[in-house]
Amino acid sequence: MTTREKLIDSAIELLSNKSYNSVGVQQLCERAEVKKGSFYHFFPSKRDLTIVALDTIWENFKTHMLLPILETDLEPLDKLKTIMEQGYKHLVSSKSSNGCVSGCNIGNLAVELSTQDEEIRKKIVSIFDEWTGFIEILIQDAISRGQLSSKINVRATAQALLAFVEGTLLLCKTYNDPEIMKNISNNAFNILRVIK
Repeated sequence: MTTREKLIDSAIELLSNKSYNSVGVQQLCERAEVKKGSFYHFFPSKRDLTIVALDTIWENFKTHMLLPILETDLEPLDKLKTIMEQGYKHLVSSKSSNGCVSGCNIGNLAVELSTQDEEIRKKIVSIFDEWTGFIEILIQDAISRGQLSSKINVRATAQALLAFVEGTLLLCKTYNDPEIMKNISNNAFNILRVIK
Protein backbone atom coordinates (compact mmCIF):
# COMPACT_ATOMS: atom_id res chain seq x y z
CA MET A 1 0.00 0.00 0.00
CA THR A 2 1.38 3.43 -0.94
CA THR A 3 1.73 6.31 1.49
CA ARG A 4 -1.11 8.11 -0.25
CA GLU A 5 -3.38 5.06 0.08
CA LYS A 6 -2.46 4.75 3.77
CA LEU A 7 -3.50 8.35 4.36
CA ILE A 8 -6.81 7.83 2.54
CA ASP A 9 -7.53 4.68 4.54
CA SER A 10 -6.59 6.51 7.73
CA ALA A 11 -9.07 9.30 6.92
CA ILE A 12 -11.85 6.84 6.12
CA GLU A 13 -11.26 4.91 9.34
CA LEU A 14 -10.98 7.93 11.64
CA LEU A 15 -13.87 9.85 10.07
CA SER A 16 -16.10 6.78 10.45
CA ASN A 17 -16.10 7.11 14.22
CA LYS A 18 -14.97 10.67 14.96
CA SER A 19 -16.06 14.11 13.87
CA TYR A 20 -14.17 15.92 11.12
CA ASN A 21 -13.20 18.74 13.46
CA SER A 22 -11.84 16.37 16.11
CA VAL A 23 -9.42 14.66 13.71
CA GLY A 24 -6.20 16.55 12.99
CA VAL A 25 -3.45 16.05 10.44
CA GLN A 26 -1.13 14.69 13.14
CA GLN A 27 -3.67 12.04 14.14
CA LEU A 28 -4.23 11.09 10.49
CA CYS A 29 -0.48 10.67 10.01
CA GLU A 30 -0.07 8.65 13.19
CA ARG A 31 -2.87 6.28 12.18
CA ALA A 32 -1.36 5.91 8.71
CA GLU A 33 2.13 5.54 10.20
CA VAL A 34 3.56 8.23 7.92
CA LYS A 35 5.46 11.45 8.58
CA LYS A 36 3.64 14.76 8.55
CA GLY A 37 5.76 15.96 5.62
CA SER A 38 4.41 13.07 3.58
CA PHE A 39 0.87 14.26 4.21
CA TYR A 40 1.52 17.65 2.62
CA HIS A 41 3.36 16.02 -0.27
CA PHE A 42 0.08 14.35 -1.29
CA PHE A 43 -2.61 16.64 0.11
CA PRO A 44 -2.55 20.45 0.54
CA SER A 45 -5.01 20.21 3.45
CA LYS A 46 -7.24 17.95 5.51
CA ARG A 47 -10.15 19.11 3.34
CA ASP A 48 -8.40 17.82 0.19
CA LEU A 49 -7.78 14.44 1.83
CA THR A 50 -11.41 14.31 2.97
CA ILE A 51 -12.67 14.96 -0.57
CA VAL A 52 -10.50 12.11 -1.90
CA ALA A 53 -11.69 9.90 0.98
CA LEU A 54 -15.31 10.67 0.05
CA ASP A 55 -14.63 9.68 -3.55
CA THR A 56 -12.99 6.46 -2.34
CA ILE A 57 -15.92 5.60 -0.05
CA TRP A 58 -18.39 6.15 -2.88
CA GLU A 59 -16.35 4.20 -5.44
CA ASN A 60 -15.98 1.30 -3.00
CA PHE A 61 -19.73 1.31 -2.31
CA LYS A 62 -20.52 1.32 -6.03
CA THR A 63 -17.94 -1.32 -6.95
CA HIS A 64 -18.50 -3.77 -4.12
CA MET A 65 -22.20 -3.41 -3.39
CA LEU A 66 -24.31 -1.21 -5.64
CA LEU A 67 -23.23 -2.22 -9.17
CA PRO A 68 -23.13 -5.98 -8.51
CA ILE A 69 -26.74 -5.79 -7.27
CA LEU A 70 -27.86 -3.58 -10.17
CA GLU A 71 -26.34 -6.04 -12.66
CA THR A 72 -28.35 -9.01 -11.35
CA ASP A 73 -31.54 -10.32 -12.98
CA LEU A 74 -33.64 -9.37 -9.96
CA GLU A 75 -36.76 -7.26 -10.39
CA PRO A 76 -36.03 -3.54 -9.83
CA LEU A 77 -37.81 -3.30 -6.46
CA ASP A 78 -36.06 -6.49 -5.33
CA LYS A 79 -32.76 -4.82 -6.20
CA LEU A 80 -33.66 -1.93 -3.88
CA LYS A 81 -34.59 -4.41 -1.16
CA THR A 82 -31.28 -6.26 -1.63
CA ILE A 83 -29.34 -2.99 -1.31
CA MET A 84 -31.04 -2.35 2.04
CA GLU A 85 -30.39 -5.94 3.17
CA GLN A 86 -26.71 -5.56 2.33
CA GLY A 87 -26.67 -2.25 4.17
CA TYR A 88 -28.07 -4.00 7.23
CA LYS A 89 -25.34 -6.67 7.05
CA HIS A 90 -22.70 -3.94 6.83
CA LEU A 91 -24.09 -2.25 9.96
CA VAL A 92 -24.06 -5.56 11.86
CA SER A 93 -20.45 -6.11 10.80
CA SER A 94 -19.54 -2.56 11.82
CA LYS A 95 -21.01 -3.00 15.30
CA SER A 96 -19.39 -6.41 15.68
CA SER A 97 -15.91 -5.10 14.84
CA ASN A 98 -16.04 -1.61 16.46
CA GLY A 99 -18.68 -1.96 19.12
CA CYS A 100 -20.66 0.82 17.49
CA VAL A 101 -22.74 1.51 14.40
CA SER A 102 -20.94 4.15 12.36
CA GLY A 103 -23.88 4.94 10.06
CA CYS A 104 -23.09 6.40 6.63
CA ASN A 105 -19.69 8.11 6.38
CA ILE A 106 -20.96 10.39 3.63
CA GLY A 107 -24.15 11.26 5.49
CA ASN A 108 -22.22 11.86 8.71
CA LEU A 109 -19.98 14.42 6.98
CA ALA A 110 -23.02 15.99 5.31
CA VAL A 111 -24.64 16.60 8.69
CA GLU A 112 -21.45 17.95 10.23
CA LEU A 113 -20.00 20.06 7.43
CA SER A 114 -22.66 21.16 4.92
CA THR A 115 -22.98 24.56 6.55
CA GLN A 116 -19.26 24.88 7.30
CA ASP A 117 -17.34 23.80 4.20
CA GLU A 118 -18.64 24.57 0.72
CA GLU A 119 -16.18 22.33 -1.14
CA ILE A 120 -17.03 19.26 0.94
CA ARG A 121 -20.75 20.09 0.65
CA LYS A 122 -20.46 20.20 -3.16
CA LYS A 123 -18.63 16.86 -3.20
CA ILE A 124 -21.37 15.26 -1.09
CA VAL A 125 -24.06 16.76 -3.34
CA SER A 126 -22.40 15.21 -6.39
CA ILE A 127 -22.29 11.80 -4.67
CA PHE A 128 -25.91 12.02 -3.53
CA ASP A 129 -26.94 13.09 -7.04
CA GLU A 130 -25.23 10.06 -8.53
CA TRP A 131 -26.75 7.78 -5.88
CA THR A 132 -30.19 9.26 -6.60
CA GLY A 133 -29.60 8.63 -10.31
CA PHE A 134 -29.11 4.91 -9.68
CA ILE A 135 -32.36 4.79 -7.70
CA GLU A 136 -34.13 6.67 -10.52
CA ILE A 137 -33.04 3.97 -12.97
CA LEU A 138 -34.61 1.30 -10.76
CA ILE A 139 -37.83 3.28 -10.34
CA GLN A 140 -38.05 3.92 -14.09
CA ASP A 141 -37.51 0.20 -14.71
CA ALA A 142 -40.30 -0.63 -12.24
CA ILE A 143 -42.59 1.81 -14.04
CA SER A 144 -41.79 0.26 -17.42
CA ARG A 145 -42.71 -3.18 -16.00
CA GLY A 146 -46.01 -1.86 -14.65
CA GLN A 147 -44.92 -2.27 -11.02
CA LEU A 148 -45.23 1.45 -10.25
CA SER A 149 -47.50 4.15 -11.61
CA SER A 150 -46.20 6.18 -14.53
CA LYS A 151 -47.65 9.26 -12.80
CA ILE A 152 -45.08 9.36 -10.02
CA ASN A 153 -42.33 11.94 -9.98
CA VAL A 154 -39.30 9.71 -10.51
CA ARG A 155 -36.69 12.18 -9.26
CA ALA A 156 -38.64 13.16 -6.14
CA THR A 157 -39.38 9.51 -5.33
CA ALA A 158 -35.71 8.57 -5.74
CA GLN A 159 -34.70 11.43 -3.44
CA ALA A 160 -37.35 10.35 -0.92
CA LEU A 161 -35.93 6.81 -0.90
CA LEU A 162 -32.39 8.12 -0.46
CA ALA A 163 -33.59 10.34 2.39
CA PHE A 164 -35.32 7.31 3.92
CA VAL A 165 -32.12 5.25 3.78
CA GLU A 166 -29.93 8.06 5.13
CA GLY A 167 -32.43 8.80 7.90
CA THR A 168 -32.56 5.12 8.82
CA LEU A 169 -28.75 5.01 8.99
CA LEU A 170 -28.79 8.07 11.24
CA LEU A 171 -31.25 6.34 13.59
CA CYS A 172 -29.13 3.17 13.59
CA LYS A 173 -26.09 5.23 14.55
CA THR A 174 -27.95 7.22 17.21
CA TYR A 175 -29.43 4.13 18.86
CA ASN A 176 -26.29 2.06 18.13
CA ASP A 177 -28.65 -0.59 16.80
CA PRO A 178 -28.42 -2.08 13.29
CA GLU A 179 -31.74 -3.88 13.83
CA ILE A 180 -33.52 -0.58 13.16
CA MET A 181 -32.51 -0.91 9.51
CA LYS A 182 -33.93 -4.41 9.35
CA ASN A 183 -37.12 -3.52 11.19
CA ILE A 184 -38.17 -0.44 9.24
CA SER A 185 -36.72 -0.96 5.76
CA ASN A 186 -39.93 -2.61 4.55
CA ASN A 187 -41.65 0.73 5.09
CA ALA A 188 -39.77 2.06 2.06
CA PHE A 189 -41.66 -0.45 -0.01
CA ASN A 190 -44.95 0.39 1.69
CA ILE A 191 -44.35 3.98 0.55
CA LEU A 192 -43.85 2.80 -3.02
CA ARG A 193 -47.01 0.68 -2.87
CA VAL A 194 -49.02 3.72 -1.76
CA ILE A 195 -47.57 5.74 -4.63
CA LYS A 196 -48.64 3.03 -7.08
